[in-house]
Amino acid sequence: MNRTTLSLIAGTAALAAVTAYAAVDSPTASGAAAPKAAAQLPVERTSLLCPAPSTSDVADTAYTSFTPATQGAAGSGKAQLRAATGQSADTPAAGQKSKGGKGGKGAGTKTEQPVLTPKAPGTPATGDTSGADAPALVGTADGRFAPGWTVQETTEVAVGTGRGLQGVNCTGADTEFWFPGASTAAGRTDYVHLTNPDDSAAVVDIELYGKDGAIKASLGENLTVDPHAGEPVLLSTLTDERQTDLTVHVSVRSGRVGAAVQALDDKAGGDWLAAAADPAGSQILPGIPKDATDVRLIAFTPGDDDADLKVRLASPDGLITPAGNEALHVKSGMTTTVDLGDVTRGEAGSLVLTPTDRTVPVVAALQVVRGKGDKRETAFIPATAAVGTRATSADNSAKGTTLALTAPGGTATVKVTASAGSEGGSPVTKSYTIKSGTTQNVDAPVPTGLKGTYALTVEPVSGGPVYASRTLAATEAGVPAFTIQTLPNDHGTVAVPQTEQDLSVLQK
Repeated sequence: MNRTTLSLIAGTAALAAVTAYAAVDSPTASGAAAPKAAAQLPVERTSLLCPAPSTSDVADTAYTSFTPATQGAAGSGKAQLRAATGQSADTPAAGQKSKGGKGGKGAGTKTEQPVLTPKAPGTPATGDTSGADAPALVGTADGRFAPGWTVQETTEVAVGTGRGLQGVNCTGADTEFWFPGASTAAGRTDYVHLTNPDDSAAVVDIELYGKDGAIKASLGENLTVDPHAGEPVLLSTLTDERQTDLTVHVSVRSGRVGAAVQALDDKAGGDWLAAAADPAGSQILPGIPKDATDVRLIAFTPGDDDADLKVRLASPDGLITPAGNEALHVKSGMTTTVDLGDVTRGEAGSLVLTPTDRTVPVVAALQVVRGKGDKRETAFIPATAAVGTRATSADNSAKGTTLALTAPGGTATVKVTASAGSEGGSPVTKSYTIKSGTTQNVDAPVPTGLKGTYALTVEPVSGGPVYASRTLAATEAGVPAFTIQTLPNDHGTVAVPQTEQDLSVLQK
């Protein structure tokens, strides 16, 4: 190798070092200025996965997409949802039809048409399908459509197992999920829906934990989810044990997937059980309906130590302790449940779990029932992360939408914006003060001249952390149908470290 080549290599390496050298070197080491705080910039690409909505022939499903207008976002871009049918978005179809009547696949001449294609941030876009054959969906958004992109899947089932209202926020792919609140009991039909957005197969393990610990479920090991495909796994096929309350752990050996549990009851309706917040010493479960007739807490600790938790309800007047349920002992590796009854007693409420002594990570969820007898309907509230900078909720209506806000650790001021309607209307913004330790069902704003559905964005302005959920309700044939979605941060921005060139590195 000649000297000129060596000089070029050395020069290239030095320039690479300059390019990669961030201003995080300590002032004492280089004499440089102190490092600057990372800038919060809009994300440039977002991916979402929606599970197959129903196995019922009488199911009607609506999809609602919304991207809040975000300062500094790119001026161009697009967003779309496509069927997860084992084909990538740019792969020609092979004589298949689109399911649910949306678009179509020609005989190797064109690709699957998107279920919906948003036209502009700030205005919801909608699509729909019906029947039992609607597939899972894979969605992508880039440019101005990416920051905070949110898609809601809402299904109405008139009769049969799981009848009522079922709703789920489409989520991003990940490698681990916890679902306390699933079941293999008689009368329950629970599926774990796995969706793979990538070009290679994913390999997944599903583990089950009951009241006595881990349940043998060898059929849940090494499950393959094909590229760009959805796979529903019926829990009762993984084990012969029939237990009322289970914690499901989904872990990905290779690749990544989206995951959600569809929990359907023969007599008490059903809903989607979204993944609970990551294991932590404290957990918040916001927005129990004030007319809940039965609330059941399911908790699990994945570590080697038992957890002791203080159980409190954040009511409109402050934190209170449910009578007879002041504390909860969660044994390591065992699913623990407690029946809280009608704990809200006609008022808004959120459950607050905190360690009584030492901190042991737990996961938790609530199973909530409205109505009585054969008029019961079920939904779930998993523990969730705080709103953070902003959270977004799509598919709201002028009637039947309840927004619950709780500030367990300190008084907070929150700004809530109702978007334009999907078919017309102008945005409206209101501000609310949530006192420390309380939950409020706020009178959420509605767009002026609303036509269609609209989105809500929640933005804390000052004070302590805020947690939120949105309830959709609709009485059908005397059944108080409802579904609840928590509102964690919509991840519209990402921290980007500020960097600058430091030519002094070339002299070192």
